[in-house]
Amino acid sequence: MPLDKTKYLKIGLLRENLRIALRAIKSNKVRAILTICIIAFGIMALVGILTAIDAIKSSLTNQFTMMGANSFTISSHGMNFRAGGERVRAKNFTRISYREASEFKSKFNEPAWVSISFRATDFSTVKYGSQETHPNISLTGVDENYLSVSGYDIDKGRNFNLEEIQLSRRSVLLGSEIARELFPMDLDPIGKEVSVAGLKLYVEGVLKPKGAGMGNPDRVCFMPVTAARQYFSYPNMNFNITVMPFKSLNLDFLAGEAEGIFRIVRNLDPRDESDFDISKSDNLVALLLKNIKYVTLAATIIGIITLFGAAVGLMNIMLVSVSERTREIGVRKAIGAKPGTIKYQFLFESILISQLGGIFGIILGILIGNIVSSMLKSSFVIPWIWVTMGIIVCFIVGVVSGYAPAVKAANIDPIEALRYE
Repeated sequence: MPLDKTKYLKIGLLRENLRIALRAIKSNKVRAILTICIIAFGIMALVGILTAIDAIKSSLTNQFTMMGANSFTISSHGMNFRAGGERVRAKNFTRISYREASEFKSKFNEPAWVSISFRATDFSTVKYGSQETHPNISLTGVDENYLSVSGYDIDKGRNFNLEEIQLSRRSVLLGSEIARELFPMDLDPIGKEVSVAGLKLYVEGVLKPKGAGMGNPDRVCFMPVTAARQYFSYPNMNFNITVMPFKSLNLDFLAGEAEGIFRIVRNLDPRDESDFDISKSDNLVALLLKNIKYVTLAATIIGIITLFGAAVGLMNIMLVSVSERTREIGVRKAIGAKPGTIKYQFLFESILISQLGGIFGIILGILIGNIVSSMLKSSFVIPWIWVTMGIIVCFIVGVVSGYAPAVKAANIDPIEALRYE
């Protein structure tokens, strides 16, 4: 029973401190609101930027997943490149011909999709009747496996089949945005003849929309790679080979197998360096996410600096509050309040102000961060770790800022305080 009574008294004391703290905040609204706003701004900057960064990470991951993140590409570059100041390739890269790409595709017997593609043009125009797009449509020659390795899906119609690739059929797959521009809602584009870069092609399918992304993935056209190399031929045509395993496998092992086979296709001597590049798609994601870490660090530093200023401001307000309420402290001590009670009263007030600022800052930060998320067409993001960290940091700010004023208030002599004017 005495234990229950002590517990009841502690709860009552906590409620009383909360009531006094709220009354003190209301009596000094301007100063309290300014301090809350400063703390809220610091937390908003921290949580807002970090929420936006989480949205960017989510968007990047989703985009590369749709593009076939578990894949690698064999490509050729006409220049040397360096990594960390060290030359990686000593030889110039040479082009990959269609013969080499086809031979690799026939010899690579691992459980994976192998796709051959090349970029015909990035500035084509698509016409249907009187409707015409802007000259910013990307036209790519692809084979029957390209949709699988690139993350595209068919919305209407069908994909190219092997026979159409072998016979160089004049067919085309339209991106969703192009189909929406050229064809009214009640008109089915499948089987219609369109003009792409001046070439008459029949629409075999319409791709599902992928949303915002690098290079606007919904403004693309795909045609059989064999037909594209006939109609858009140019000297030293260069083809890309993309490999994507059927199941989640070790890409390093698969890439090693692919490099060995392609070296045979290129007739390279064992002493020669590989004159082609194998790049895994997840490497680019890892590089981008690594660079985002620096933005996260900068956001954290900005938030800490702002919170440091808020802590100084909060301490100043609490010191002023102690001076203004000296007589009140004297009266409370005269009627039996202990120094510990006075100390916890002012400490509680400081923590309450900092927590109010933290809550408002977290709410604003999440809203601002998710505005960026909506612009990227990503999902709603709540960085729970940083929300928790924000609450903890605000609690620490409240304790640090309020401790010195609380101790000062607790040590005031009651007789001197009662005479204070």
